[in-house]
Amino acid sequence: MDRSEEGNGRAWRRDEGWMNGTLHKVLQLFLGERDENMTDTNTVRVAIVGSTGYGGVELIRLLQAHPRVEITSVISSSTAGVPISDGFPHLTNIITRNLDGVNPAEIAEVADLVFAATPSGVSAKLVPELLDAGLKVIDLSGDFRLKDGAVYEQWYKHTAPSAELLEKAVYGLCEVFGEEVRDVDFISNPGCYPTATLLGLIPAISAGWIDASSLIIDAKSGVSGAGRGTSLMTHYAEINENFKAYKVNKHQHIPEVEQVLTQVAGEPITVTFTTHLVPMTRGIMSTMYATLNGPYTEEDFIELYRQYFKDRKFVRIRDLGVWPATKEVSGSNFCDIGFAVDARTNRVTIISVIDNVVKGAAGQAIQNLNLMMGWEESLGLTFTPIYP
Repeated sequence: MDRSEEGNGRAWRRDEGWMNGTLHKVLQLFLGERDENMTDTNTVRVAIVGSTGYGGVELIRLLQAHPRVEITSVISSSTAGVPISDGFPHLTNIITRNLDGVNPAEIAEVADLVFAATPSGVSAKLVPELLDAGLKVIDLSGDFRLKDGAVYEQWYKHTAPSAELLEKAVYGLCEVFGEEVRDVDFISNPGCYPTATLLGLIPAISAGWIDASSLIIDAKSGVSGAGRGTSLMTHYAEINENFKAYKVNKHQHIPEVEQVLTQVAGEPITVTFTTHLVPMTRGIMSTMYATLNGPYTEEDFIELYRQYFKDRKFVRIRDLGVWPATKEVSGSNFCDIGFAVDARTNRVTIISVIDNVVKGAAGQAIQNLNLMMGWEESLGLTFTPIYP
């Protein structure tokens, strides 16, 4: 939280005299202000490596309002020394820091934890240095999600990290493995497609309600999922008024989905997984199709999933006949899930939506931070989706 109170309109609110003690506390949390009575043991200093990518910028947006986080360094290897607001004017008077270079020893002097929002292939080299410097790390790349280095190299086309680090990394799908990320020092944040897909499938797989050999996944993402780098595929004239499949049967998130489903099911699972790019900025819709193992109804699925996620604030199960839409989770850490059962074909359709930049990246990383630090899982993340 590196913000000047003078430029953001908060000072006048206190001067108006209408804010009583309780309301003041509520607004402190909503606006991300630090409680003067909060001790240092209740806070963590964080650095963000890869601060100029979409994931890094979203981390800044969310963390500067987190009541127990202090952003002490924003890092970019390509634009070190430049005020971050020069490249991102929406951060003017919110975070006034210059971008720092990548130096693990210097980072360790000012931070306790690092969010590595770096591309795959970069994190594999950087994360070991950060851990050796005594830092906790939450990595947003795909470099440490797969436990088999050979599988990683097949799908990512980079040299795999060491087997020791792959084993050390805890996979941070909070709603499923939340207890495993407590009190660790290295978390691998799940991918965006896997987050939406796994939350949509795991309860049914765990219950044995669907035939795991029949899984077909049809996933669509907004353009921000491709990252901030320029490419022909995301050029305005190419994506506007267009809807295209890409990396059909070859997307690097396929083995991640299969690895986790195999772990949950206790038997090997393979999936048919097709990804699409749609002309919107944020959002993922993962539509999953599976053959039923019994005469289950939509009401049964709703009850099963509500029971499975009953203690998880960020998964919302839609009512009967109501299916989720990406607009309903935009800018939030929610995952919304709905169902349709077709008795004629004996199949279920499961629809799961997330904001790929929040729940699929920065928001889930902060959720992991909260669990790692022993805080309330939703701390700093209880904001309403942006609508319309």
